Amino acid sequence: QVQLVESGGGLGQAGGSLRLSCAASGRALRNAAMGWFRQAPGKEREFVAGISRSGISTRYAASVKDRFSISRDNAKNTVYLQMNSLKPEDTAVYSCAADWSRTLYDLPRTTASDFDSWGQGTQVTVSS
Repeated sequence: QVQLVESGGGLGQAGGSLRLSCAASGRALRNAAMGWFRQAPGKEREFVAGISRSGISTRYAASVKDRFSISRDNAKNTVYLQMNSLKPEDTAVYSCAADWSRTLYDLPRTTASDFDSWGQGTQVTVSS
């Protein structure tokens, strides 16, 4: 049974940075494509960023491209989301998710229902 635990959320200022971490236990994350999703109050959950099993391929939502960066350290069984140039509209609960069905070089998927394992989420609040 895999467990994903996010950390690093909190209060940030507009224009500032935060780094989220997603640590896994119970299963090796090197076998999963990983994604970050977020959900703001009253809104649907949305894809933020994804990374392939190899770490070579990444995908980003248009709203965060060039500001956020996803990376992974398979030796630490951890995935990261570096968030720069934060905006108030980035305020949301951020969750990491694992997709165990991708091959090593497949592009990460962007639909939440394609991901099998989820963390509990971490709150990110950006003040203006």
